[in-house]
Amino acid sequence: MRLILVLLLLAGFAFKARAETANPVVEWNELLLSTAQSEDGFLTLKGVRAAAIMHLAIHDSLNAIEGEFNTYAYHDPAPLADPGAALAHAAYDVAADQYPDKAADFAALRDRWLAKVDDSRAESAGAAVGAAAARAALAKRVGDNWNTEVEYQLHPMGPGVYAEFPDHSGTPQGFVFGAAWAHAKGFALKSADQFRAPPPPAIDSDAYARAFNEVKEVGRFQSMTRTADQTHLALWWKDFAENSHNRLARKLAVEEKLSLAESARLFALINMGIFDAYVSVFENKFHYNHWRPYTAIRWAENDGNPDTAPEPTWNNTHRHTYAFPSYPSAHGAVCAAAMAVFSDVFGDARKFEMETKTVDIAGPFSEPLEMHPPTRRFKKFSSAAEECALSRVYLGIHFRYDSVEGTKLGRAVGENVIDTLLTRR
Repeated sequence: MRLILVLLLLAGFAFKARAETANPVVEWNELLLSTAQSEDGFLTLKGVRAAAIMHLAIHDSLNAIEGEFNTYAYHDPAPLADPGAALAHAAYDVAADQYPDKAADFAALRDRWLAKVDDSRAESAGAAVGAAAARAALAKRVGDNWNTEVEYQLHPMGPGVYAEFPDHSGTPQGFVFGAAWAHAKGFALKSADQFRAPPPPAIDSDAYARAFNEVKEVGRFQSMTRTADQTHLALWWKDFAENSHNRLARKLAVEEKLSLAESARLFALINMGIFDAYVSVFENKFHYNHWRPYTAIRWAENDGNPDTAPEPTWNNTHRHTYAFPSYPSAHGAVCAAAMAVFSDVFGDARKFEMETKTVDIAGPFSEPLEMHPPTRRFKKFSSAAEECALSRVYLGIHFRYDSVEGTKLGRAVGENVIDTLLTRR
């Protein structure tokens, strides 16, 4: 009798453990993000947009069944539908719409979770609400200009003005990345210019000289003043936020045992925040058209500031610069937007660990670099956002004011998403 009781308890524990770790929302996030990474390496807005829409569809379908949060695009109640079926169909319909070539992969995940549903009537109702939520979410994003094209005219060379450097960026002559992103429609943004960063310091100012001389030293290739930890964080944070912050969200959703609805909301807010931060920060970048440290340091003899000295052969930590204006930092903005969501959901003062195993050794398409160690630990989400932003100074691709203002901008964008969408009923 005692043996039977022990076996029953162990079986119950094993079932409970599986229930606590098995989260279909997490699995859908991982599959969609890996699909997006394989297609374009997150060099377009497609992946984060698709992730946001998919999780919004999941969120809306689950809240139609048991409404705890306000929905995004689908608002009809469906109390008799099965949540697992609704989730599976909502996720599949969006994912397959965005990545039709991978429909079989998405169908396999959908069918695996549908096999767990044992009420045929509830399953049919769930399929209907999931499909309806997917249609509504996709329809609401029609015409959002995520993939529009715009022409960018390079400006004449001058102090503080963005200049191209195709040999260093590895891009064709005349190419500028991201100009069209400023014309995309955000999820919560009223307009791309809703949040305007203040102007960067004047090139002849003391503030500019301080930022110039800092990045010149700590951001240089083989710097003698940059610490080993600063070098590590500079390289470790190179992973795109679409990867690193969704990876963190998957980890926390499991650790915190979030419900399906809570998980869907978390992923939706994270990816909407990242998307809106990109739109906002690139609008600011092309508004100010500010030069990169690579240009500023090599061309300093012409900047009119007596406290900046040129170094014509200067190079940065990873010997690569991205081909778009510097101010404010996009990486700082998207990290801050995502971390604002984490702070709102879990509270800012929470210890956590992030893992990034490999990064590009230089720019996109370069060889991978293994990170040792692959993890960094934090006591606050806001502290992680600040470190993310400052990593670009140590990498040598941003001035400190780029990073500081990028963080402020991203935090405002993230808080706007939190305050505007998927609020508690």
